[in-house]
Amino acid sequence: MNRATIAAQMYTLREFTQTAEGLKESLQKVKNMGYPAVQISGIGPVDPQLVKEYADELGLQICATHVPWDRLVNDLDALAAEHKLWNCKYIGLGGLPGEYQTSQEGYRTFAKLASGIARTLKEQHGLQFVYHNHDFEFERFGGLTGMEVLLQESDPEVFGFELDLYWVQAGGGDPVEWIHKVKGRMQAVHFKDMTILSRKPVFAEIGQGNMNYDAIIEACRETGVEWHIVEQDVCQRDPFESLEISLKYLHSKLEDMAV
Repeated sequence: MNRATIAAQMYTLREFTQTAEGLKESLQKVKNMGYPAVQISGIGPVDPQLVKEYADELGLQICATHVPWDRLVNDLDALAAEHKLWNCKYIGLGGLPGEYQTSQEGYRTFAKLASGIARTLKEQHGLQFVYHNHDFEFERFGGLTGMEVLLQESDPEVFGFELDLYWVQAGGGDPVEWIHKVKGRMQAVHFKDMTILSRKPVFAEIGQGNMNYDAIIEACRETGVEWHIVEQDVCQRDPFESLEISLKYLHSKLEDMAV
């Protein structure tokens, strides 16, 4: 990890990015914080050309996205064209469609379907499919978690992962262990932290919670993760402030590593 490989997940700011004007203003604030890149997700119906113009004007790289499963199935060429316009290699699916979540066979079917789409993206468009998890993929079916089925049954040449480390922790998984499990298949990771509030786990700014980010950063370094994307699904304060706190913490860790 270095400063140039830390990005902000715009889903964190989704309440501010539903119009072109709101998106532009939010991107400006993200740039002013010191983020060099963003993941596009949760924004309103903004023309992709405008998104590119805003990002280019600010010198922000679009490193990854989250897109709907329906578009991956039914609108793949247009989706690929948008990513090429944005010079964005990593095209992500934010979660498993509901119809595949309730059985091991469902996970196997999805892994096969998504692998086929991922191969088309790679071979015809030069793009990389990445899958983003939540906690439900850690439900067990016949002795295996859904995540283990995805890891085993998907095509390792084309099906990548974008681990969300909060949700790995929430699902009872070990974030560091999972980073190593997907070694070679994870180019982007979601950084977020977990703390306890009134006896319940809640999202926290990175470094403000209880997850072991020294070990997490080291595991990402050892496994060659390219993009470290800061996300916070729910913030206890202004989301822009939360993104800034997380970035400052990661910068402080880089300074510690340089000593």
